[in-house]
Amino acid sequence: MNKIKKYRKRLLMLADLILFAVSFIVLLLTDITGLKSNIQGAVINSVILYIFVTVFQFAFHINESLWRYAEAREYLCFCLASILGCISTLIINMAINEMPLSSLFIITLSICSLVEWLTLRLAYRAFRSTFDIDKSRNSLFGIKNAVNGEYNLVHNIVIIGAGYSGVTLLSEITRNHSDIYKVWAFIDDDVSKIGTKLRGVPIMGPINKLPEILKKSPVYDVILAIPSLELEKRRNIVNMCGKLQCKLRILPDTMMVMENSTSNFFAETRKVKIEDLLGRSTIRFERGSLDGLLSNKTVLVTGGGGSIGSEICRQIASLELKRLVIFDISENDAYLLMRSLKQIYGNKVDIVVEIGSIADETRVNELFNEYRPNVVFHAAAHKHVPLMEMNPCEAVRNNILGTYNLIRKAEEYKCEKFVQISTDKAVNPTNIMGATKRYCEMMIKSMADVEKCPTDFAAVRFGNVLGSNGSVIPIFMSQIEHGGPVTITDKRIIRYFMTIPEAAALVLKAGAMAKNAEIYVLDMGDPIKIIDLAENLIRLEGYTPYDEIDIVETGLRPGEKLYEELLIKDGVHSSTSQDKIFIEQNSETINRKSVEDGIALMKKYVNNSDNEKVRALLHLLIPTYKTPEEVNNRVEQKAAEDKEAGFDRCTA
Repeated sequence: MNKIKKYRKRLLMLADLILFAVSFIVLLLTDITGLKSNIQGAVINSVILYIFVTVFQFAFHINESLWRYAEAREYLCFCLASILGCISTLIINMAINEMPLSSLFIITLSICSLVEWLTLRLAYRAFRSTFDIDKSRNSLFGIKNAVNGEYNLVHNIVIIGAGYSGVTLLSEITRNHSDIYKVWAFIDDDVSKIGTKLRGVPIMGPINKLPEILKKSPVYDVILAIPSLELEKRRNIVNMCGKLQCKLRILPDTMMVMENSTSNFFAETRKVKIEDLLGRSTIRFERGSLDGLLSNKTVLVTGGGGSIGSEICRQIASLELKRLVIFDISENDAYLLMRSLKQIYGNKVDIVVEIGSIADETRVNELFNEYRPNVVFHAAAHKHVPLMEMNPCEAVRNNILGTYNLIRKAEEYKCEKFVQISTDKAVNPTNIMGATKRYCEMMIKSMADVEKCPTDFAAVRFGNVLGSNGSVIPIFMSQIEHGGPVTITDKRIIRYFMTIPEAAALVLKAGAMAKNAEIYVLDMGDPIKIIDLAENLIRLEGYTPYDEIDIVETGLRPGEKLYEELLIKDGVHSSTSQDKIFIEQNSETINRKSVEDGIALMKKYVNNSDNEKVRALLHLLIPTYKTPEEVNNRVEQKAAEDKEAGFDRCTA
């Protein structure tokens, strides 16, 4: 296939010659122009006609066109080349008396061959359009600069990607934004396209020569119009544009653009976000899988005003709920979310906000007694590792005892589904926060042993969430805005990342599947080095790491691990019906009696504010709870062994 694309122009010229010969033979056999009286003259004039037409095609750069994307300009030039070739041949025919020939033959041959050539190109275009539907979806995008008036000078633009998306973008710019933008060139890796023109715009390449190409013209903006481009190439483009101080914009998820139903696709391109460089595909959920779970149901979301809880509320608010109950200890966050949802959905869904703590058993009972939720998404938790290290009793009171209250009431009031939101810090925890979340998972698992339990329980485990309250990225961005330095605790740290919408979608998918008190885990792709994350954020903001914005190590915080894991035991998991979600297997379990005993001791120590006994009890109840030194030393030893074997864990 690649060889065919490489010699596409030559194959097209050969096809044109064959079709021209076919036209000549048909005219010869039908003799509608009286050829038989002067076959020699007919052959000579045919050769002259073909030569002239070919010369004019080269003069108009016809052979450099990509016919799959051709518009009126290309077809007009193509017809003009044939007309001029015909006229030139007629002039020659009349000037040379030695080979006089009927003008009717030359004109008829020109028309026949032109029709056949146009038919060939139109058939090719129709074929590619029919069998390349998915790529056609990439045509929906845009750039906000023109709409917002961010620039007021004519900008040269380079579009990376001469496929359907790039062509549609060119059409949009030419049609609506030619007074502000000019597409100077396309850049592509397809060798069959390099050196050709697309609607008069040259196609250059390959992409790794972007710096050399950009130096040839004052290019202000680069637009990446290949949403499916490989991660490494995407990162390289970001680095190259950063060094050249060119503004880089990216074509977003084209399916999301289609859902927006906007005709101004050019206004939909955006700045590159850090999630574009994470190396994992976006998780989506199908509405149909949730209709049966949530339609005409009362749904309770604890921690509903937080990052994950509020996104869950946004994603399910359109699913014809009977009632959405937002429960949060923060009145401001919950109130703002309620106003936002009511603006969007009005009275289509009954939205209720209740303020309180999940650790307050009486308040939780009031909540369940009044609303009797069918489905519970439990997102409320204390999550800041350093703060929980200093406040073990409060971490246990909220995260463990609060979850215990919810589990008991969900069972008592016969909820259909209960989904607990967990974290990768619960896997082999080295800190109080991770330990409390791990014990919550163990409580969920204990519900599998309850006979005739009316509720399907499940826990959902995932890594760090981009942009959530208190997450590392807003901290880095604030430090960059203030001129640096960007602080990291240790350059060896690696973490898993996902976006807030993805995290919420995973929780909803798990809710649809929830049964047998399973722990669902997302395939989050490759882990990311925090040092790489900091460097990329600095570049995305237009600065040079270590030169304009420095990066400084501050040392590991109490309870902090060098890396997080998603499974208690590596490789022990089973697949599900949903892509990229699997179930953890062979995790340590705890029976209901042990849970009750552990909770009784926790309540006693928490009420006495005995932080040390709480800490010791967690170590006793959770076999995988280790000190950070123990885990990090093991990691360093393993990293040394991997390095000696030629494998660097942190760059995997």
